[in-house]
Amino acid sequence: MKIQFDVLRKSRDLVLKELEGLTLEQIHTIPTGFKNNIAWNVAHLVVTQQVLHYKLSGLNCLCPDDLIDAHKKGTSPTKTFTEEEFEEVKELLMGLPDTLQEDFEAGIFENYTEYPTSTGFVLSSIENAIAFNNFHEGIHYGIIRSIKKFL
Repeated sequence: MKIQFDVLRKSRDLVLKELEGLTLEQIHTIPTGFKNNIAWNVAHLVVTQQVLHYKLSGLNCLCPDDLIDAHKKGTSPTKTFTEEEFEEVKELLMGLPDTLQEDFEAGIFENYTEYPTSTGFVLSSIENAIAFNNFHEGIHYGIIRSIKKFL
């Protein structure tokens, strides 16, 4: 599993690198042909990881409920972050992979509620969910890079 945690951390490093030099206005811009913005995608990565790993294991998520409600699957951008709020989202983005690994190694993920994803994968364990989340993160990394080209 170590490789899965390393992949998650690396993908988030890459996302953070894409944010360098962007203004608040740019991260909230929704280019023509897109249904969301960079800020939503970043928050969505935080939220999805928490829902797939913690909520479906019957545990409390480690990010605020309002962040989950505004950025879970099926939502679109409704929030404009302040600099401070987006810094908090970035801190969660970068810090939560370490917490996930610590919690996994501590054995807290004892149960898992089976979940059929919209891509056709059925997640039936925390190990499946961690691997799938890495796939999901790659998709959104690509979307962030695509949006950036239109800013």
